[in-house]
Amino acid sequence: MEIEILKRIITSQREEFEKIFREAYIIQRENLDYVKPFLSHPNILAILGVRRSGKSVFSILLANELKENFGYINFDDERLIGLKTEDLDRVLQAFYELYGEIKLIILDEPQNVDGWELFANRLRRTKKVVISGSNSNLLSGELATRLTGRYIDFTLYPLSFREILNFKPDIYLTEDIAKVQNQLDCYFKESGFPEFRKFGSKIVENIYQDIINKDCLNRYNIKNKKTFKELSRYLTSNFSSEFTYSKLSNIFNIKDVHTVKNYVDYLKEAFIIFIIDRFSPKLKQQVISPKKVYTVDHGICNFLSFKLSKDLGKLIENVVCIELLRRKSTNSSLEIYYWKDYQQNEVDFVVKPGPKVKALIQVCWDISEYKTKEREIKSLIKASKELKCKNLIIINRDKEVEEKFNGEKIKFIPLWKWLMEIEK
Repeated sequence: MEIEILKRIITSQREEFEKIFREAYIIQRENLDYVKPFLSHPNILAILGVRRSGKSVFSILLANELKENFGYINFDDERLIGLKTEDLDRVLQAFYELYGEIKLIILDEPQNVDGWELFANRLRRTKKVVISGSNSNLLSGELATRLTGRYIDFTLYPLSFREILNFKPDIYLTEDIAKVQNQLDCYFKESGFPEFRKFGSKIVENIYQDIINKDCLNRYNIKNKKTFKELSRYLTSNFSSEFTYSKLSNIFNIKDVHTVKNYVDYLKEAFIIFIIDRFSPKLKQQVISPKKVYTVDHGICNFLSFKLSKDLGKLIENVVCIELLRRKSTNSSLEIYYWKDYQQNEVDFVVKPGPKVKALIQVCWDISEYKTKEREIKSLIKASKELKCKNLIIINRDKEVEEKFNGEKIKFIPLWKWLMEIEK
């Protein structure tokens, strides 16, 4: 590709995001301070996450924080289709001709160009490099082999409730608490995808279709497109629920269970779903037990679910799961499971940041009904004894108190307050 064409494309892409920064309200993203030190010297920072979660804006915000002269190119551009390995040096030359000496280079969706890994590896020796991608396999191939761990990866999720909240509340003021609760009620009905705030629910549907078509069907050349789409709809509609590969195989009449597992893996790799294992000290039991599925954004649960009526309890459980995964993005040792015994007592989340379980979390929006409260507490206490964990939490709508049951302390925490916490 001719260098003058590349310069025009690079310039138009830059003008596009500069216009966005001038004319749109940009929500400041969390964790910029977390990732900034990783680029204090030449290095590669990989920002991964679901399509349209704000990775490009995050990269530009990071460049602004670093106050570095930078070059940016988005390879997910129809004008760059057919770009070859040998063209990548011309991209670097175009940056120099346009901007002079640059220390930071942002490569958006570079997997669209064969051989990009060698290019990124070469840049890393003298430049600070940010790569972003909407597939978790971005770092599992040639780049990982050549870098042998000499990169940092960070997963970016759609906007959190903390990021969307438009004021800093005083948690001791009744008026502020009411405002936060009202905004949380709105958040449940909306979406964390940044573009939702501008275009509404239709954009969530479009994003979902792009993920399925571009990041799954096309990327993996899936032949049975209809069945794959049905399975993806089923899983995203049955968020916060258990499933097994054999059950999915029966539902969709797929003879080979390995095909089902591959389909689920493709959805995971595109970051549209997350799978939580049932906790067991025995690895084999963990592998064969049913798993639970969660959807990357509750907006997908709201606007694309097949179900005629939404289960608010499951929706809120999904919100809590994604928030736990956000916290995991800055604490790689954090492991998240669910727990269930043979009597069907269940705890929604087992939080394990190391060899010991740190917390057991139940999510129950309305704790006022006696039988519901009794069931949640019974499961927590059983899990507490089995897993030797004393930090027992019930996340609910508005109750904040610590109570004792059978000698065990249980903390009731309002969801808004738990979501406002920033774990270090």
